[in-house]
Amino acid sequence: MQRRLMGINEFAAIGLLFAIWVGAQFSAAAQTPAGVPSGDRPAEPQAQTAPVSDRSADIFDSAADAKAQIATALEAAQREHQRVLLLLGGNWCTWCHRLHTLFKENKDVARLLKSEYQLVPVDVGRFDKNTDIVSGYGLELKKTGVPFLVVLDSDGKVLAKQETGSLEKGQAHDPDKVLAFLTKWKAEPRDAETVVTQALARATAEHKSILLRLQAPWCVWCRRLEAFLSRPEIEPLIGRDFVDLKIDMERMTHAKEVAARFCEKDAPGMPWLAVLDAEGKVVVTSDGPDGNIGCPVAPGEISHFMEMLRKGAKKLSAGDLQKIEDLLKEAAAKFKPAATTQP
Repeated sequence: MQRRLMGINEFAAIGLLFAIWVGAQFSAAAQTPAGVPSGDRPAEPQAQTAPVSDRSADIFDSAADAKAQIATALEAAQREHQRVLLLLGGNWCTWCHRLHTLFKENKDVARLLKSEYQLVPVDVGRFDKNTDIVSGYGLELKKTGVPFLVVLDSDGKVLAKQETGSLEKGQAHDPDKVLAFLTKWKAEPRDAETVVTQALARATAEHKSILLRLQAPWCVWCRRLEAFLSRPEIEPLIGRDFVDLKIDMERMTHAKEVAARFCEKDAPGMPWLAVLDAEGKVVVTSDGPDGNIGCPVAPGEISHFMEMLRKGAKKLSAGDLQKIEDLLKEAAAKFKPAATTQP
């Protein structure tokens, strides 16, 4: 009898497992529309609501002005010779979270994105938000699903539209496929020698000095100095007397050769700065009594930076220089300690 009862229990267990398996197949079929690859996003977002284990913080800001964010990203891309990468999706989307996690946690992908792209997440809600942006790029997200990627050049021209189902591998996105896509559409590297030649020609024509900056994409303090110098109340002042010359030590060809021409140190800390005259002669560098000031924060560093500007200035008044110094001190007070070494 005991043997028979065990058999009945086993049969019941098998029946229960079979019922669960059948239910799962119907559920999967309901989640994947006909003609859509199993790894792609379905048209109905409810079927792809991200479970807690696949979600962290919200990726998409539902209150953000996406058009304004894209415009800001394009401005930054023009300054940095980058592309703009639009990530269209919704916070409900499991695969949006998975792709965003790859963007953040895969070292190679994160590095390439930081160096070559301005990333803008665009919230499409339940396919009912930012519809003008979606239609403006000629997208049919209910057919292709999300996440969806759009690459723009710095002028806003669409270079690529990419559904992401083909970038998947199993239950994740394939890092190699994502890297290949991002590498294919990144901007062509600029030649540092050409950039210097153009800056010298402009300085001669406009009777200006040159503010040279050696920098790298991974350098936090380089980005902080860039943010300060590009502020709308600062950039026009600096622009009166200086041509801004940025040499990206990682992304430009012949960058090391250019750096060696102006900087005596083999590996200066970054950012490293110099004021050049219109003929390319070094007037003063950011090497102060205590070494390279980098992004000036401490009082002595700020004083040295202001002295650099004074030595290259021709049109800036004492009041203009004081305004720059006051705003720099105000900005420096808000800076938090950050690593400046390469990850």
